Amino acid sequence: MNEFIHQFERGSGQTTVLSLHGTGGSESDLIPLALDLFPGASVLSPRGHILENGANRFFRRFGEGKFDLENLREETENLAQFVQSSSQKYAFDAQKVIALGYSNGANIAASLLLAHPETLAGAILLRAMTPFTPPKILSLEGKAVFLAAGRHDPIVPMENIDALARTLETARADVTLRFENAAHNLSGAEIEAARAFIKAKFEF
Repeated sequence: MNEFIHQFERGSGQTTVLSLHGTGGSESDLIPLALDLFPGASVLSPRGHILENGANRFFRRFGEGKFDLENLREETENLAQFVQSSSQKYAFDAQKVIALGYSNGANIAASLLLAHPETLAGAILLRAMTPFTPPKILSLEGKAVFLAAGRHDPIVPMENIDALARTLETARADVTLRFENAAHNLSGAEIEAARAFIKAKFEF
């Protein structure tokens, strides 16, 4: 099932932001942030297919930090196909898609980078975890990735996000990892750091 309930906001620029919500969120959650960080960009914002006790997610899990890897693989493939088909439907450049994901949305964005690197030109990953250990490292050369992590995050251990950063760097991505004195919630300081990163790394 590669079709998603979604919103599409057309912008005046060439970049499209793939907006990916966290657990319990919806397709509308990150659109304001996407438009704020990427002025003039279009925004493609799907709702996760999976329901966990009524909460929307992008893939199944067995418990906190314990992912259903087969379902993750399937849903990552579905999302890659959705981005491609949406680029035709809405006539945007499939080579200029940047993911903006929070928590569960950041996790599937990281999975997209590792499994289907052709789908994304870069990513802003807020409170991501390592989604899986790739059997083969695919090149992410030329792709900029911003990781925002909380030192006191009870969900994402620091060593986990460190491992994700190393994996992305091994794939030759241009990685910036920022730790904030925060938990799983986002701070204004790291949003401003993401803004500075975007201005430095992307043209839109």
